Amino acid sequence: MGMGNPLLDISANVEQDILDKYDVKLDSAILAEDKHKPLYEELINKYQVQYIAGGATQNSMRIAQWMLEKYGKSGMVAFMGCVGSDDYAKQLEDCASKDGVLVHYMKDESTPTGTCAALIKGGERALVANLAAANNFKPSHLETPKAQEIINSVDIYYSAGFFLTVSVDALVTVASKMAADNKIFALNLSAPFIVDFFGDQLATALEYADYVFGNESEAAAYGKKHGLGEDDLGKVALHICGLPKKNEQRKRIVVFTQGSKSTIVATEGKVTEFAVQPIAADKLVDTNGAGDAFVGGFLAQLSMGKDMEACVKAGHWAAGIIIQQSGTTIPGPCDYEG
Repeated sequence: MGMGNPLLDISANVEQDILDKYDVKLDSAILAEDKHKPLYEELINKYQVQYIAGGATQNSMRIAQWMLEKYGKSGMVAFMGCVGSDDYAKQLEDCASKDGVLVHYMKDESTPTGTCAALIKGGERALVANLAAANNFKPSHLETPKAQEIINSVDIYYSAGFFLTVSVDALVTVASKMAADNKIFALNLSAPFIVDFFGDQLATALEYADYVFGNESEAAAYGKKHGLGEDDLGKVALHICGLPKKNEQRKRIVVFTQGSKSTIVATEGKVTEFAVQPIAADKLVDTNGAGDAFVGGFLAQLSMGKDMEACVKAGHWAAGIIIQQSGTTIPGPCDYEG
């Protein structure tokens, strides 16, 4: 089960001028400020855009279910978040449902569904999220019969760090239930700004986390903020492993991806690296969603009781497929051999 911010990605290939105009840097993910509000209309009016179901957590859940279908496991993944009552919400629900994910959205009648501008240049991307309705998720939604049914039936709960800007209370409600039942809670650092500006919320969530994901930028940001340095990411991973933990029956595992460089996995005082199978440069379309896809592939294998090597291998494969698509677009039936 995932809980996070459902957003409709408005994706376009752009030139440097629009990045400069809105003060956006490639390989970044930020929340929209007032200066970014005209960006969405400009993209729609001036560029050839694609509308793609998005939101980091929802993307990971779509990929996880896609990979589980390979093993004949349908209806294994659910997602909760808040949307408006509009066409964008219907597009999101239709896409997620088509991908086999059970969505149980909270509906906000007064606020539009959230969107995310995905600006693509040279295979790299910048994300500017206007949360809108996604920002209005309330813990009361977790009390609905359907939500209770989902929460009580799952073995893994995953949330991207982006949700920490919305409802820490909702996250802790589900994470504490997982800890009490000795089930798995997985958390993603998600972006340097989460580490830098939502440190208290992140610290609260980390206490419940059995698995912590992040990329090299987020890991470096965490190292810098906590006086660990930015160069030795294994050291940062081990530090996070050793932070206080609610459920002591499970040892925390930290996983840092580094693009085409080896993925770092740390647990119980040991760091292991897993090499990445490189993708030819001429096949690279869009890195948007690579990290989400990695988590989806990883969690699909974890849900089947596979070992760490199998989980990481599946994550690498899923990310490699997605960076050859525009956005987190599922290309067809999963043909993973693993």
